[in-house]
Amino acid sequence: MNAMKNRLFYSFILVIGSSLAVLGLFIGQLFPFFADEFVHEVTKDSEQQLEQVIEQEQIELTETQKEAILDTYTIDRHAEGLQSTKQKIYLIIAALLLGGLIIMSFMAYRVVSNFITPIVNITKTARELSKGNYRARAFANGPNTIVELRNSVNILARNLQDITKTRAIEEERLKTLIENMGSALMMIDREGNISIVNRKFQTLFELPKEKLIGKNFMMLGLPKELEKFIDHVFLTELPYRQQLEMEIANEEYYEQVYGAPVVGEHGRWLGVVIVMHDVSELVRLEQIRKDFVANVSHELRTPITSIKGFSETLLDGACKDEQMLLSFLTIIYDESNRIQVLVNDLLELSKIERHGFTLDVVPTKLQDILVRVVDLTSAQLENKNMQFDVEIEQDAVILGDVNRLMQIFTNLINNAIAYSKEETTVTLRISANDQYGIFEVKDEGIGIEKAEISRIFERFYRVDRARSRNSGGTGLGLSIVKHLIEAHNGKIMVESEVGKGTSIKVLLPLKD
Repeated sequence: MNAMKNRLFYSFILVIGSSLAVLGLFIGQLFPFFADEFVHEVTKDSEQQLEQVIEQEQIELTETQKEAILDTYTIDRHAEGLQSTKQKIYLIIAALLLGGLIIMSFMAYRVVSNFITPIVNITKTARELSKGNYRARAFANGPNTIVELRNSVNILARNLQDITKTRAIEEERLKTLIENMGSALMMIDREGNISIVNRKFQTLFELPKEKLIGKNFMMLGLPKELEKFIDHVFLTELPYRQQLEMEIANEEYYEQVYGAPVVGEHGRWLGVVIVMHDVSELVRLEQIRKDFVANVSHELRTPITSIKGFSETLLDGACKDEQMLLSFLTIIYDESNRIQVLVNDLLELSKIERHGFTLDVVPTKLQDILVRVVDLTSAQLENKNMQFDVEIEQDAVILGDVNRLMQIFTNLINNAIAYSKEETTVTLRISANDQYGIFEVKDEGIGIEKAEISRIFERFYRVDRARSRNSGGTGLGLSIVKHLIEAHNGKIMVESEVGKGTSIKVLLPLKD
């Protein structure tokens, strides 16, 4: 802009200088004409004055003498005096032209500055705006037109800044929403390349963002079911919804997948968006509900069938045989007790799972709980000629409900005895780390398959159904144990090997 300003100024100077030079040249060309006129007028006036003097003095002269005298008054325009005057006039004209040039140059500079400098400032502001610097402002002064232009540019800059702020806020909100939504999201462009993914999608498929953005979805090793779903949305260009069962990282997932085409302005097709909502837990809970109903029905059907069958036998006349009567009544009593235990466990589990369930938490030593639990389970242990091996590496004071803790440990020890062979050992160990007091029950029983370990805390799930039922178990004990440990903000860990035994550790928070 400075170069433009200089060029414009020099152009003004050139035009003004050329105009003054032409004017000076024109005046210089007219000077001889005015000089001749001046000489002629002066000579004529001198002759007239001389004739008047001759007439007044009454001097007698011949015509020849008279002409000779008048010739002496003729002015030579090439005389030295006249040339000096001519030079002075030229110098005066040149000085006037130079002064005019200087004055006109100053005026041109002021005009150029008043018009070009504001335009330069406004142009710089416009360039900053084009670069995205919407904080730039024009501070140009000048004529009303320049001021109006400056105000318009500044209003435009403020509007762009407001629009940019609003857009940035909306983009941040959208990004936050996409990143933190509970469903996995993926947007694919028209060429099949991924343009947007959120954190949930990356976590689900264990793929970093840099390996996803810009890559074709067919090259990522996604489950075949998902690839087929995306192909279907691309081919039909219509919204589509389907529940897919996929294996991801050796785990089964149930995903409610929704796909829809993304349409821009003027109906332009931009690609597709895929949203996956994990319904694995819902499917699992639904299966648990179905299993629960089936298991409860099954558990109740056996004793009810026995009670009904033996009752009918007694009513048909078997009651007359006293020995048979006592045998059947004993069986009916045992089966009714079995129903009672099942109902009590169901009520207990329902109570624990109910919202608002609380514990009577007090500082408690694990060793004290262990002593009381050993006394309660010793009779069952002696029936199988088994023994306890108690190891107390370090006693721990925890915050817990004494009655509930005894319920937890008694259940675990009873299971260890029930699933162990006779004349084996059940090891009870107490230890602690920086955060938890640890109670461990280790048996030498039948063990648990690795695939079944994650399911042993489900309701009615049994590793050995025949032995569990014969032992009088309902299949709800470990489910109750898990809920009670979680209510204590604790953890339970299971390690097992088939044929060698099982180790169950209960970790409970230490008292601060």
